[in-house]
Amino acid sequence: MKTVTGQVVKVGIADLKFAKSPDILRTSGLGSCVGVVIYDQGLKMAGMAHVMLPESKQAKKTNQNMYKYADTAIPILIEALIKDGARKFALKAKLAGGAQMFSFTSKNDMLRVGERNIQAVKDQLEIYRIPIISEDISGNSGRTIEFSLETCLLNVRTVSKGATNI
Repeated sequence: MKTVTGQVVKVGIADLKFAKSPDILRTSGLGSCVGVVIYDQGLKMAGMAHVMLPESKQAKKTNQNMYKYADTAIPILIEALIKDGARKFALKAKLAGGAQMFSFTSKNDMLRVGERNIQAVKDQLEIYRIPIISEDISGNSGRTIEFSLETCLLNVRTVSKGATNI
């Protein structure tokens, strides 16, 4: 049996990238950020977004990075996948991140960026009716994730729990 290995496509913070099998999508530095993978398993194509903040409406800049926010990055990701041939009915999602990296005594929800990011990502996926197949979210550990387009497994690495595939 021949092993097929593709290249690693690195997704930066507040970034978004696409790949096809046998490539691997990778992002690191997921603290309160959420890594979102949307994929068409049958066509072995996917996109990954590294979402930093829940919504673009609170940004003051006009020339803002649209990949930084859940409410703008997710629609861009979905529309680009479909434009590139992905089938809307076949799209699925996997999520990781959204940790609470610091403890706060305040009950101010604005400080709970991880939970707000998770909710904003889930809200966008619900709007597009894309099912979440698996997730490794919340907690207080940072993560590095790799999505294999060959197997459609998301490998999640944390210092506290080691590596798991979801």
